[in-house]
This record gives sequence, structure tokens and C-alpha cells, in this order.
Amino acid sequence: MEQAETLFDNPHFYGSDIIPELDTVRLTGALCRVFEFMKSGEWHTLKEIEEATGSPQASASAHLRHLTQSDCGSNTKVKRRRGDPKQGLFEYQIIVNGTKQFTLELE
Repeated sequence: MEQAETLFDNPHFYGSDIIPELDTVRLTGALCRVFEFMKSGEWHTLKEIEEATGSPQASASAHLRHLTQSDCGSNTKVKRRRGDPKQGLFEYQIIVNGTKQFTLELE
């Protein structure tokens, strides 16, 4: 197994459809991929995040929200419009808090 340095330890996933025994490993892996892609602080649209990580746009949006929670480091998510404001395209940036450091084993 490969070890990746991350800013979260034992993330908790919520929702009526979440079954921890079935979903935690998959969701944690997806969350880690989104974090690894976004931790540089560069701006990306949900489509760009999807293309880079394989997480569908709705899931990528949820992962960005999750990264702001205390169990994932209390990072800051910033959102701004990209291009023609009338098109409604947004891009996102994660500013890493950096106060919690943990390792997560990835398969």
C-alpha cells in the first residue's frame, strides 16, 4: 500500500444513502484524489476536477465542501465566476489550512 500525506483523518460521510461499511473506502479515496488535485491552490471548474480525478461534478462539489469541515482540516474553499458572468460558470480554489497532518493509506 502507498501512503499519502493528507489533511484529514477518518472523514465522516453523511447522507441517507451512505453505508459506512460499503462507502467509506471509496469516498475517502475520491476525497483524497480531489484534495491532491486541489491542494496546489490553483483555480479549477468542477468539470476540470472531474476530468482530473474521475469524480463526477456533483461528487467533486461535495468533496470540496467536505474539505472545509474540521475532520478534513478546516480548509478554505473559495469560489468565483469564470468567463462571461452571464454563463454561470464557477471555478474553485482550496486554501490548505495545514494545521493537521495525517497519513492515509491508499490501495
